[in-house]
Amino acid sequence: MKPSRAAMLAMVGLVAAVLSPAALSTAAPSLISLPNSDSPSYDFHDESCPNLWQMVHDAVEEAIKEDIGVVAGLLRVMFHDCFPQGCDASLLLSDKFWSELNMPQNNGIRRNAVYLIESIRVKVQDTCGPTVSCTDIMNLATREAVMHFEVPGYEVPLGLLDSRAPAPRENVEQLPGPDFNTTQLIESFQSRGFDITDVVALSGAHTIGRSSCGSFRNRFGENADFVRWLQGTCARNPNHLQDLDVTTPEKFDNVYYNNLKEGKGVLNSDMALTRDASTSWLVDGFAQDQGWFFSQFGTSMRKMAHLPSEFGRNGEIRKYSCSWANLHGPKGPTADLAASA
Repeated sequence: MKPSRAAMLAMVGLVAAVLSPAALSTAAPSLISLPNSDSPSYDFHDESCPNLWQMVHDAVEEAIKEDIGVVAGLLRVMFHDCFPQGCDASLLLSDKFWSELNMPQNNGIRRNAVYLIESIRVKVQDTCGPTVSCTDIMNLATREAVMHFEVPGYEVPLGLLDSRAPAPRENVEQLPGPDFNTTQLIESFQSRGFDITDVVALSGAHTIGRSSCGSFRNRFGENADFVRWLQGTCARNPNHLQDLDVTTPEKFDNVYYNNLKEGKGVLNSDMALTRDASTSWLVDGFAQDQGWFFSQFGTSMRKMAHLPSEFGRNGEIRKYSCSWANLHGPKGPTADLAASA
């Protein structure tokens, strides 16, 4: 019989204690390097936390009832966390000196999505102990949010660990921007192992998101009725948050692609997909076939969840809060997150 994860970790700790008692006494309490036989898998927590899926599902559904926007928030959190250096919940770390959340690339992160992940961590830890990482909770919560709209489920690797520090600034700066053209988008995504189909499918997450006027201000010189309407809206209220899908903003569907074909894409990076032959055929295809879009979106999200991270097997399970590495200890970040939600 395969030993449980807890038993394996206990054996690792025992060996370390025998070999180097002094080193063990000074080590941080939860810096874990998982043994090779305990690799991340879809059913990783079935034994240690059998009700994990249900707890995440229930929390996400309750949050959606309060604010449908949390779906877009979770999608953005996952993408902006995973893209720079793989999924490791580094985005969630809060520090007065350096935090990814303070980077301009992450200005649009919805704090209610961040707080939802933290609130799930609290419930899971109360039930199962510190056995599930913030990274796993983030990936599961995002999956459940997408499945709320009857998008087919996709597998996510569980058993990933959390980083102990934010991603380097230069990594965060590589996130694709809203003003990117097609060439820039493709090169950016290909640098992380995505193909052109992934680029167009993942852009479909904009079917339920919003963006500030500053993110599409560079389009205001275009001679088009829709752009003039956007410009007028922002002139009346510079703080306006514009739905990226102007037709069905509270539904996860393929109408976003039909909007692009009609010239009603909000971001330059959205409209760019219609201007290049390598991507426009995919826009047409997803616009005609929602089932294909849903299927490909799940495939691309699964690929994102599998982006390699150096912390995926050599990090920690944050015990006090998703916003603090264990080295910092309990500092009351949950209250801070609640206040900013």
